[in-house]
Amino acid sequence: MQDAITTLIKNYDVTGRYLDRDAMDRLKSYFETGTARVQAAAAVNTNAAAIVKQAGSALFSDLPELIRPGGSAYTTRRYAACLRDMDYYLRYATYAWVAGNTDVLNERVLAGLRETYNSLNVAIGPTVIGIGILKDIVRTRVAEAGIENSAFLDEPFDHMIRELGETDV
Repeated sequence: MQDAITTLIKNYDVTGRYLDRDAMDRLKSYFETGTARVQAAAAVNTNAAAIVKQAGSALFSDLPELIRPGGSAYTTRRYAACLRDMDYYLRYATYAWVAGNTDVLNERVLAGLRETYNSLNVAIGPTVIGIGILKDIVRTRVAEAGIENSAFLDEPFDHMIRELGETDV
């Protein structure tokens, strides 16, 4: 996993360039939001179980067919797996905030996930909806924690939604 700084320097090094104004602005932005990133991660970590539970309740309230016979979350085992996966998405989103980079999501979460879900007959659409619900809950929780500079919050969730989203609809 690389952070924003490592990725930026690597990209400039590969091309044999010095850091230019754009690179310096990106570094400055990363450092200016560093404290807020760590505070947001801490706020989420403290409330992770409650956030996942709230997101799961909202998802199953919006899409009750998921927990009915034949649904992706029908049976206790599949229901628990769904909540476990939501916890993974939330945890890796916090990693991405702190790193200032979504590469960790590609490496640890998204690589092969679509194929795995398809092989297990897990609906991807509701997964995407669940990630969106997580994003909304996190925004609210972080705001309640008094963290004002939170423009970075959406990026990992939006990245997961974009990568998992159905493109042939």
